[in-house]
Amino acid sequence: DECQELLPEWLGFVKGIVDSEDLPLNISREMLQQNRILKIVKKNIVKRCIEMFTEIAEGEDDEAWTKFYEAFGKNIKLGIHEDATNREKLAKLLRYYSTKSTEEMTSLDDYVTRMPEGQEPIYYITGESRKAVENSPFLERLRKKGLEVLFLTSPIDEYAVQQLKEYDGHKLISCSKEGLEIDDTDDEKAAWDTAKETSATLLELIKETLGDKVEKVTLTERLATSPCILVTSEFGWSAHMEQIMKSQALRDNQMSSYMVSKKTFELNPTHSIVSELRKRADADKSDKTIKDLTWLLFDTALLASGFSLEDPSSFSKRIH
Repeated sequence: DECQELLPEWLGFVKGIVDSEDLPLNISREMLQQNRILKIVKKNIVKRCIEMFTEIAEGEDDEAWTKFYEAFGKNIKLGIHEDATNREKLAKLLRYYSTKSTEEMTSLDDYVTRMPEGQEPIYYITGESRKAVENSPFLERLRKKGLEVLFLTSPIDEYAVQQLKEYDGHKLISCSKEGLEIDDTDDEKAAWDTAKETSATLLELIKETLGDKVEKVTLTERLATSPCILVTSEFGWSAHMEQIMKSQALRDNQMSSYMVSKKTFELNPTHSIVSELRKRADADKSDKTIKDLTWLLFDTALLASGFSLEDPSSFSKRIH
């Protein structure tokens, strides 16, 4: 039942009998654990297991694979996190819902075949549930551009995607972190440059108001209908990962302090609220309305981005 010398932890659900004529059984268990033949046996068992999983995945019985993946999908994702040797093979077995595959799960291979010309990265979003990520403001611009986004809604996905940096030559990009780049038309680029020039005063004022709550305040191209959003650094924890770590009973507070997300407050320059704030900032920097609206936008952005409010009572008072 517990034989890590023969099976890695992520294959703990596999049961069977190993028949080998090569193992020397007239020596101690400690010496047997270090035996080179045992390592070869382990390698072959893992290889055979992955082959069997692939056969089920590529077979004609879709229902059989669906049942298998529902039961042991988390083990496959754990394997991606722990088994660097077989990571690429295991990645072919992953299945996710997406913005273009809402009825049944899609593989990474199918995602790549649907990628429009010019798209390089594979986009994904992490969250607590499919419903939460489906309506996320992070998807607005990508949806508008017709780009597909994978929904990663299991806690183990956060760990797996940290190790699976790319697939089939395509980098995996989180649409809730910094580093998201979307191709623009010439008209969009011109409008973006104009917005940057006219928003400098407002951005400076908002950063001054929020202080150390955010690392920086910038304009964003990732939004279409929402006024603002909070994104995390490319190599830090996502909002979902932060919630997972906060729920750990034996978490390391020292580690949390330097891994906790450094937030960037991003504004949609085309939104009417931001346009009004820009006008007020240019007219009078000391306008109290700007400060009140800034805090209200920040709190709503926290919730929309998957974070929890530090002071819910203050948020309630602002709403009332």
